[in-house]
Amino acid sequence: MPDGPAQNPTQDSTESPDPASTRDRLLAAAERLFLQRGVGQVSVRAINAAAGLNPGAVHYHFGSRDGLVAALLGRELLPLWQDRLEAATRRPASAGPAQVRTLVMAVAEPFDELVRTERGRMLCRLLAQTVLAADRPLSNSPWAGTAPFEVVLGRALPELTVHEITDRWRLAFTTLLETYGRPLATDAASVAVPPFPELSTVVAFLTAGLTAPRVDAGG
Repeated sequence: MPDGPAQNPTQDSTESPDPASTRDRLLAAAERLFLQRGVGQVSVRAINAAAGLNPGAVHYHFGSRDGLVAALLGRELLPLWQDRLEAATRRPASAGPAQVRTLVMAVAEPFDELVRTERGRMLCRLLAQTVLAADRPLSNSPWAGTAPFEVVLGRALPELTVHEITDRWRLAFTTLLETYGRPLATDAASVAVPPFPELSTVVAFLTAGLTAPRVDAGG
């Protein structure tokens, strides 16, 4: 029978690190390794080692590798979207396509800004891999789910059913993730990868798809 509570794996016999600073060390180490090796080539063991912590540190502080990734993405990405999305969803109902275009711009513009840097492209890639694989929200933030967007679309496009609204938004957001989250060539020997599309093209394309006339089943 153990003599006392389980030891924090980040602790040693001489000090008790602040949990917040330990989490920051793990997040910084993970981000550095994701940039150096690629988002799919980094293990929990490597993150713990790079942070100079014991092998159980990631699981102790985040529960799992997925928990660490969700924390990193939430810290780095949610602030980029929050103000824009709050503004877009506060707008009063207006002409359908105009309101939808405003929402699409609020979602797409941060992606366009992120992919201009190597770090931003890594974060987009990590977001795409995580969301497309898990098919669930990354955090408890309202902007991590689909509800706020579907509410705006429902107000702007009242002729569409709830099911159609859900399907159209899922298709639109999946398109954004696959567009901005794709891997890029990393050396001269790699197959050439087309550049990212212009933001105006992405916004026009998604707005057109979201506001397309309703097609009745069997029509």
